[in-house]
Amino acid sequence: MTPSAHVDDFVRTHQPPADQWPELVFETPELQFPERLNATVELLDRAITEGHGDRPAIIGASVRWTYRELLAQVNRLARVLVEDMGLVPGNRVLLRGANSPMFAVSWLAVFKAGGVAVGTMPLLRAKELKDVLKIAQVSHALCEAALAEELIAAQMDCPQLKEIGYYGAGGTLEARMAEKPADYIAVDTAADDPALIAFTSGTTGVPKGCIHAHRDILAMCELFPRHCLKPGADDIFIGTPPLAFTFGLGGLLCFPLWARASTVLLEKLAPEPLMKAIQDYKATICFTSPTAYRQMAGLVGKYDISSLKKCVSAGEALPTDTRDKWREASGIQIHDGIGGTEMIHIYIASGPEDYRPGALGKLLPGYRGMVVDEDMNPLPPGEVGKLAIKGPTGCRYLADERQLNYVRDGWNLPGDAFHMDEDGYFYYHARVDDMIVTSGYNVSSPEVEWALLAHPAVAECGVVGVPDPDRGQIIKAFIVLAPGYEGSEETTRTLQDFVKNTVAPYKYPRAIDYVSSLPRTETGKLQRFRLKEHG
Repeated sequence: MTPSAHVDDFVRTHQPPADQWPELVFETPELQFPERLNATVELLDRAITEGHGDRPAIIGASVRWTYRELLAQVNRLARVLVEDMGLVPGNRVLLRGANSPMFAVSWLAVFKAGGVAVGTMPLLRAKELKDVLKIAQVSHALCEAALAEELIAAQMDCPQLKEIGYYGAGGTLEARMAEKPADYIAVDTAADDPALIAFTSGTTGVPKGCIHAHRDILAMCELFPRHCLKPGADDIFIGTPPLAFTFGLGGLLCFPLWARASTVLLEKLAPEPLMKAIQDYKATICFTSPTAYRQMAGLVGKYDISSLKKCVSAGEALPTDTRDKWREASGIQIHDGIGGTEMIHIYIASGPEDYRPGALGKLLPGYRGMVVDEDMNPLPPGEVGKLAIKGPTGCRYLADERQLNYVRDGWNLPGDAFHMDEDGYFYYHARVDDMIVTSGYNVSSPEVEWALLAHPAVAECGVVGVPDPDRGQIIKAFIVLAPGYEGSEETTRTLQDFVKNTVAPYKYPRAIDYVSSLPRTETGKLQRFRLKEHG
């Protein structure tokens, strides 16, 4: 390791022991990074020195910033963080906001100032925010003023969160930024200095913080965009994934800047507003979920999307039927891929030129992969087993013993079942664990169960994902009611609303069955697989 720029070394000292790390490999020329590296300098400052200063960089509902204007905003916010809010390199900064130009500025400013960005989705409630704040020992936050309420509630139990800056209507950050000079010298971070902690929910419902370094951000840009998507400086990116997801952070911020292209950042883009935005902004590259492409296929005739050239799907498995419907409607073959928060982004992908029916794709250059059995023995082509991956990025959980479950013998085990054919194409089968993937969101069964059990009407419950043609899966709850309660439509609505107000609303059960008992083992363990059989 090269000397760290972090003054606050909490993240570095709470990484897994070295013998629990995955093997990191840097095999291709583009992955030969220098020892000192700052992600914002490479993605933004360098774009100016290369002559792209006057090109459009970020487009929002009311702003259109060039690369030079974006750099000025990032530098001013970095100064506010350091000079006014007391940020020192290594401090964690929670980021809370919908996709917008200011949310993008927040990410880039934290990187540049040597902080560690902790992205959170707008839908998270105080309970979930508290978990993140405590695990990451977050000291600072940048928050959209409209989303302040839940963060303020969480702060009451998290005294380590000392400084919050608010932007947007009702906030003061923009005014404070306007008083600052537009220059700022980036912190000279080491390539392996942590730059972000991306939280993902495990099967126990306790969030896991995935640590990624400045080098990891550049690595994800050098692989999927370079070798599969192949964007150019004239491209205009658009899409739906939140920047708080690494899928969105890459696809809607880092990849466009890496390509010296531009990106449209708008919040709450449901399928029809997304189609209109593609038309209005003349977008050329779209990132969204299979569910959205399925719904958008029926809207193609209503909008002029002739500017659109490339589409990327990830976040959940892409059904062949959805791929076909979108191609028939739009004429565009989808770029498919699988990645993960632990790996930061996509590691297996396919473009239109190498698509094979039923297959997800091949390993991107820079990654190695195999399908293994329970003892980590490679399986021959055609046999289903666990996917094992290694490359320039890998899993490093923040102070979490579940590191031992994800990394084995130097390989990352994402928890997916695959088989591989003789030509190296990978075919996805299912998640190995009990995670429910609904409309691109990962939801933990136990977390929903815990939310339901907090209501007095619920004596016992079990939650599973069941197939759904539109959402991939929906969340279904099997509930044993407490005495005095009846399984009526009114009870169902009450419980659904209760879950929406306890955890993020997308985690509520869309279907509820009332049962007299739940299947359990002799030791009392819930048998979710039996619930899945009932659908």
